[in-house]
Amino acid sequence: MSEDRYIISASDKKKLLTGGIVGLILVVIGILILAMGGGHEAAAEEGHSFHWLQRVYVNLWVDNVYFAGIALTGVLFFAIQYAAQAGWSAYIKRIPEAMGGWFVWSAVLTIVLFYVTNYTLPHFHIFHWLDHSLVEKGNPNYDPVIAEKSAYLNIGFFVTRMVVYYILWIVMFWLMRRESLAEDRDGLTTHWKKIRTYSALFIIIFAVTSSMAAWDWVMSIDTHWYSTLFGWYNFSSWFVAALAFITWMILMLHDRGYLKQLTDGILHDMGKYLFAFSIFWAYLWISQFLLIYYANIPEESVYFVERLKSGQYAWIFYLNIILNFIVPFFVLMPRDMKREKAYLKWMSLVIFIGHWFDFYLMIAPGSLKEYGYVGLMELGFLMIFTVIFIFVVLKTLSSARLVAHNHPMLEESLHHQT
Repeated sequence: MSEDRYIISASDKKKLLTGGIVGLILVVIGILILAMGGGHEAAAEEGHSFHWLQRVYVNLWVDNVYFAGIALTGVLFFAIQYAAQAGWSAYIKRIPEAMGGWFVWSAVLTIVLFYVTNYTLPHFHIFHWLDHSLVEKGNPNYDPVIAEKSAYLNIGFFVTRMVVYYILWIVMFWLMRRESLAEDRDGLTTHWKKIRTYSALFIIIFAVTSSMAAWDWVMSIDTHWYSTLFGWYNFSSWFVAALAFITWMILMLHDRGYLKQLTDGILHDMGKYLFAFSIFWAYLWISQFLLIYYANIPEESVYFVERLKSGQYAWIFYLNIILNFIVPFFVLMPRDMKREKAYLKWMSLVIFIGHWFDFYLMIAPGSLKEYGYVGLMELGFLMIFTVIFIFVVLKTLSSARLVAHNHPMLEESLHHQT
C-alpha cells in the first residue's frame, strides 16, 4: 500500500496564496466602502458615527471562534474513532489528527484578539459586560443582571478559563499525536491502547470545555440572554463544519493522487456523518427556537427578534436553515449521493460556508446591533482564515506519513464497504 508523505506542491501554494490575496483585496475594498460612508452604514440614522474598525474586530472574532471550534471538533472526531475502536476510519485518520495543528495558532489568536477587539476602541466592547460601569452600584449605567453574573463574567476569571481550555486541548492533542507518530515508527499496539485511553479522557475534557468556551466566547456577548441548549448547539455547528472540512480534504487529496485506496464505503460513512449531524443541528436549532418562541418571555425572545426583525440579519436567519438543513437533507438523503465524489465535495463546501453564517448570526447581532452586515469584508476575512487554516493543516499533515501504516485496523479500513 502507499506510504506517501504529503508534500505541499508549488501549485497548491500558489492557489492558497491567490485565495489569501483575493480575500485581502475584498477586505480592503470593503473597508474603503465603509470608511467613505458607503455600504450598509450609509442607511444608518443621521448623526450615528459607526466606525468601520468595529466591524473588522467583530469579523476577526467570528472567524477566530469558528476555526477554533472546527479544529477542536476535528480532533474530537479523531478521538471518537479510537474510543469506539472504529476500524473504518483508520485510512483517513491523519486528516482530523492534523487539524489539531491549529491549536497553538488559535490560542495566540484568541488571547490577542480578545484584548485587541475589546480594549483598543473607546466605548466599544464585543463583550458588553467588560464595561465596568455596568457593575458599579450607583452608576447610571448599573445593570443588575450583569452585576449578578460578575463572579463568572470578569476579566480575570474569563482569561484564566481561556488559557486553561487551550492548555488542556494542546496537551491532550500532543499526547495523542506523540503516540500516533510512535506507532508509525515501531508498530507496537501499546501506542494504539494509549491513544484510546487519551481519547476517552479528551472526550470528557471536550464535553466540559467546549460548552464553557461556547458560553464564554459566544453566548456572553448577549449577556442578558441564555439558553440551556447553547453548548450543544455550538458543538453541533462546529462538528458539522469539521466533518465537512474533513470530507473536503479527503476528496482534495484523492484528486491530487493521494489516498489511492480510498473506498466508496469510507466516503459513504463520511456522507452519513454529514447527513446525520446536519439533522442533529436542525433538531437543536428548532428545539432552542420553539421553546423560546412558545414561552414568549421578553428577555429570551429578544435574541430572535433582533435577528428576525432586522433587514440585515433576517436573510441570514433563513439562509442558515436552507444551507445547513434543507440542502443537506435532500441532497445527502439518497445513498448514491453519499458516494458521489463531485456532489460530496460541493456539499462539503456548502455546509462549511453555511455554518460560518450560523456563527456570524450568533455573534454579530449582539456586538454590532443593527449595524452588522455580510458584505465584501466578511467574505474576505473568511477567505483569509480558510486559506491560513488549510495551510496549517497541510503543514501538519506533511510532517508524518499520510496513512498510518501501522494502525492495527488499517486492513479493515482498506476493505471497508457499506
